[in-house]
Amino acid sequence: MLTVGLTGGIGAGKSEVSRLLVECGAVLIDADRIAREVVEPGTPGLAAVVDAFGAEILTEDGRLDRPKLGSVVFADPGRLAVLNSIVHPLVGARSRELEEAAAEDAVVIHDVPLLTENGLASLYDLVIVVDASPETQLDRLVGRRGMTVEDARARMAAQATREQRREIADIVIDNDVPLDELHRRVKEVWADLVHRERASHPE
Repeated sequence: MLTVGLTGGIGAGKSEVSRLLVECGAVLIDADRIAREVVEPGTPGLAAVVDAFGAEILTEDGRLDRPKLGSVVFADPGRLAVLNSIVHPLVGARSRELEEAAAEDAVVIHDVPLLTENGLASLYDLVIVVDASPETQLDRLVGRRGMTVEDARARMAAQATREQRREIADIVIDNDVPLDELHRRVKEVWADLVHRERASHPE
């Protein structure tokens, strides 16, 4: 098995790259999706969040009110740390379960948006960074996601710098390119990953 951490700045196109890698045959473990699953109604995760923040962070039907919780934690680093201390261990445990369930010869892609910021590079056999210029990121966030320029710049500024991400990368996928060029590059990277996985256990 080869474990790969996949990351990139907001608007860099990481989701498209992970989708293409799955098409090639990768097993995808999506940290964002798991973070939502571990606080679904009825889970110990949601109960712990309610214990910490109160029932007012629930919607009328008992689900987590993400905008309301976000407005609480992103304005207060201490409360954000409390939330992370609940959610991160649950995400880590579920990610390990999914990884252990994968085939022995799988290439397992862990899609982790804050891999750089949280110092997680050492958890994986190698790290892929999807890279795009700040101008490209801004264009995508405003044009495709409908953010204001101010919101987009704030979200970008809250993340690691482009240089910090590239520093931890074993492989960089440039996404300042047309889609067909990105597809070609991802196929090239996939061939490299399969080769590395096979080389890790020679016959």
